Amino acid sequence: MYRVFEALDELVTIVEEARGVPMTSGCVVPRGDVLELLDDVRDAIPGELDDAQDVLDHRDELIGKAQHELDTATSKARSDADRIVGEAQHEAERMLSEARARAERMVAEAEDQAQRTVVTGRQEYEDLVGRAHAEADRMIQAGRAGYERAIEEGRAEQSRLVDQTEVVRAAHAESARVVESAQTESMRLRGECDAYVDGKLADFEDLLAHTLRSVGKGRSHLRGPAVAGAAPFDYHD
Repeated sequence: MYRVFEALDELVTIVEEARGVPMTSGCVVPRGDVLELLDDVRDAIPGELDDAQDVLDHRDELIGKAQHELDTATSKARSDADRIVGEAQHEAERMLSEARARAERMVAEAEDQAQRTVVTGRQEYEDLVGRAHAEADRMIQAGRAGYERAIEEGRAEQSRLVDQTEVVRAAHAESARVVESAQTESMRLRGECDAYVDGKLADFEDLLAHTLRSVGKGRSHLRGPAVAGAAPFDYHD
């Protein structure tokens, strides 16, 4: 191709430097030199054209090969992508299932613990109330027995000292005092019992509130991964 350009440049130079024909636009050129250069161009062009065609054929072959490799790589990439997406979805579903099962297990354990706490608190409350009632009844019975004993003693003393009204009045006063003291003590014991039971119930209420917050937190974590696209998570109290 270089020889073709070189020959053409020489032809242009010959024409530009050729002697002109008077009264015309023509010129006189050396025929032999021009024909020789034209032969060079004619001889060089077929070889260059063949080389160019070879390049074009090779280019088409390279393009076809590259296109085939591209199609193969694209197909493989799509297959790998589908496989990776499938594995990721399977893993996400497995993790979501495990998280849901764990959350349900934690909620069930929390509910069971709350139920046991309620049963224990109720039993303790009933035991405390029963003991308080028994103690109050015992104190009332003791007061009544003391009252009756004082009445009997007063009556006996009244019979023995019927004319000593001061002694009789003192006996009645003592009897009333004993009964009032017994009733006061019974009310005090009832108040202490109620205060103790109220304190226990307050502690139980705090424990139950903490348990319910833990259950609510577990349920919130259970709903979270489903909304967030199956993101892994962990539970903490």
